[in-house]
Amino acid sequence: MPSKPKESPAKTVRYTVLKVPVYPTPEQAELMEKTFGCCRYLWNQMLSDVQEFYAATDVHYIPTPARYKKGAPFLKEVDSQALCAVHQSLRKAFLDFFRNPRVFQYPRPKTKKARKDSFTVYSRPYHTGPSLRLTGAGLQMPKLGLLKVKLYRKPLHWWSLRSVTITKTKTGKYFCSMAFGYETEIPEPVVPTPQRTVGLNYSMAHFYVDSSGGSPEIPPQMAAAREKLARMQSKLSRMQRGSGNYEKQLQKVRLQYEHIANQRRDFAHQQSRRIANAWDAVCVRGADLNVMAQRLEGGNVLDSGFGMFREFLRYKLEEQGKQYIDVDPYLPAARTCHACGCVNEKLPARRRTWVCPHCGEQLNRDENTARNIRDFGLAAFDQQAGVA
Repeated sequence: MPSKPKESPAKTVRYTVLKVPVYPTPEQAELMEKTFGCCRYLWNQMLSDVQEFYAATDVHYIPTPARYKKGAPFLKEVDSQALCAVHQSLRKAFLDFFRNPRVFQYPRPKTKKARKDSFTVYSRPYHTGPSLRLTGAGLQMPKLGLLKVKLYRKPLHWWSLRSVTITKTKTGKYFCSMAFGYETEIPEPVVPTPQRTVGLNYSMAHFYVDSSGGSPEIPPQMAAAREKLARMQSKLSRMQRGSGNYEKQLQKVRLQYEHIANQRRDFAHQQSRRIANAWDAVCVRGADLNVMAQRLEGGNVLDSGFGMFREFLRYKLEEQGKQYIDVDPYLPAARTCHACGCVNEKLPARRRTWVCPHCGEQLNRDENTARNIRDFGLAAFDQQAGVA
């Protein structure tokens, strides 16, 4: 009897983004500045027209960029693909808002005082080749020509360049984010077990505490960088606003902010990679960090990078077929004894250790919370798998 042919594994398209510095010529930098301004102008005009059209007809309609080129001929000086990307971004912003208004804000006008300027160009196929090409000499883009970039990591030969986003930070640096798409096999889903599952609880002092009581070692360079920033800000506050020394010190402060953001991002990547490789499933409380920041005084929750860490951890687990489990933030994980399940309703919010009134177990608040997050997450996953 002939054997059945082996089924080919299912495949999906994944994306990898490489962010590299860009060193434009003066002419290219001038065209980039024009593109930033045109994209900002087009966004604000489209948003205003959408609001006026909706108020008059009760119909949501976003005009195309071609409609504005007659009244604003300077839009023809920049790449039309960058203007098309503005239309797509505004459309996606409205779709996200209508889908979940509690999470996504209503689109707002863009200003020159934004944290950074950016524009996106998507690759288009032509008979002469794709519109975006990465060569040994640099990145070839429409209108801009050949851009000099510094690659820290070479893309694999089967990756295809899908889009390029050019950004300029407040410090005056240019960066290029290249999005590559490639086809890969869908990994087999890993079924979580209690032995191969970890729970993570946010901690202001330790970043997080896991269900085994461990916590990451925060590099001392991060605390030193924050102390240096505080001294620089104190010096800036004593200078006369608008003076030459003020502008020089302000640039130093901006560079230090950028340095701290890079440290925070690197730390989040390292920790998320270590956890994703070590465990089959991770349970994290899906708490709103804005609400947590209002509740926890004495620490900057939003500046810790924990939200960014959760997103890094999510996609790195999904790439390996592992499970990222969101736990209901309203479950009493901190007030529940992991040994007997008793809920201590009278537990003060600031007490770090407590004794269970039912079984007498000596409990550490952070470790006990992380264990309960793991148990609650596994129970929710098993219930969801049973329903499916």
